[in-house]
Amino acid sequence: MSTRTSRPWILGFCATLAAVAIAASAARALDVRIGYVDSARIFREYPAAQEAQKRFDRQVQGWRDEAADREKTVKKVRDEVRDQAAILSSLKRQEKEEDLQRKINDYEQFIQETWGPQGRAVRENEQATGEVVAQIRSAVEKVAAGKGLLLVFDSASGAIVYADHSLDLTRDVLDELSSRLEPGKSH
Repeated sequence: MSTRTSRPWILGFCATLAAVAIAASAARALDVRIGYVDSARIFREYPAAQEAQKRFDRQVQGWRDEAADREKTVKKVRDEVRDQAAILSSLKRQEKEEDLQRKINDYEQFIQETWGPQGRAVRENEQATGEVVAQIRSAVEKVAAGKGLLLVFDSASGAIVYADHSLDLTRDVLDELSSRLEPGKSH
């Protein structure tokens, strides 16, 4: 196996490194001002993001509890079918088996509707984070414009291999977000 096929991440890393080096060189030549933020840190420290995460976590726990209840119901009916099969008439056994199948289908449908690719969990998470991301983006734009920056990267994405810490706007963005929470401050 060649090195090229066995280590594709190296090629990606080298390409990213080359792109960053070229961008930095071009930025210096054109006097393009750039900065970066650490979105992971912003999400950890921004109270609105923390609250959105707590709300989502509560919803998730509710869905887990409901799924566990439905799973218990399936187990209970399955045990009844197994334990009573010998003493039930064929009609009653068939009714119990149909009831079991309905409970299984109900449980599986709930799981799919909640945790599936287009499920409630995905939609709720996108809604909660979408609002916070819009607030963060607005704060980043304001800070970047105030500093005359033309480009802002996100260090949490892993695309930045190296950057001087003086280019880090994370604290400024957090301060801007905090000022929006304090009454009487201009936005």
